[in-house]
Amino acid sequence: MSHPKESVPITFTDLLRGFFKSTLETVAGFVNRLGVSPNMITFAGLFGNLTAGILIATGRLFWGGLIALIVGPLDALDGVLARLRNESCEFGAFLDSVTDRYSEMALFGGLLVFFSISGEWHDLILTFIAAIGSLMVSYTRARSESLGYPVKIGILTRAERYIVMIPGIILGYPRVSLWIVAILANFTGLQRILFVQSRMREAKTNILKEKGRGYTILLLR
Repeated sequence: MSHPKESVPITFTDLLRGFFKSTLETVAGFVNRLGVSPNMITFAGLFGNLTAGILIATGRLFWGGLIALIVGPLDALDGVLARLRNESCEFGAFLDSVTDRYSEMALFGGLLVFFSISGEWHDLILTFIAAIGSLMVSYTRARSESLGYPVKIGILTRAERYIVMIPGIILGYPRVSLWIVAILANFTGLQRILFVQSRMREAKTNILKEKGRGYTILLLR
């Protein structure tokens, strides 16, 4: 099935990576000389976020948020290092995406435990809704790409979610961040659903037009 071709929009994440490209390449060159592999960077980021989640769960929001802030750039660094070492591969990209989900859920999990201890049941529901929205943003992209409809649009992708979440955690106001993520992440998921629906309709219309032109040519013969 042929899909309508269109230019892929530049996301905020793309802009960030472009802006810090030189810095990331410099750091990647340094860690490469130390013999560090891309997968080591990937798992370091995962371990850092798991640690952050544990600290958040035990009420040490500042330190948990600070560690999440420090290890955040590792998400971009592992890819830059892989390209520098000519080790880019599909499994590496797959592993990076999977560990990203674990890392993000570690922070939400920490907040769930934190609020369960404090007895704030409405905050538990808020955290759950924010976590679901975050997962759906990633899932809608993965599922649409598997069907041949790349989608990167949305106002709250992973980079934006971290920018919203981490300051709120560090400053001790995670509820504010969670409200923003709960609303905008789910809205982003809806954006992507509607986007893919419109692309599928366009593809179906194009197929019908092609069939119509084919029948016309046969009749003219």
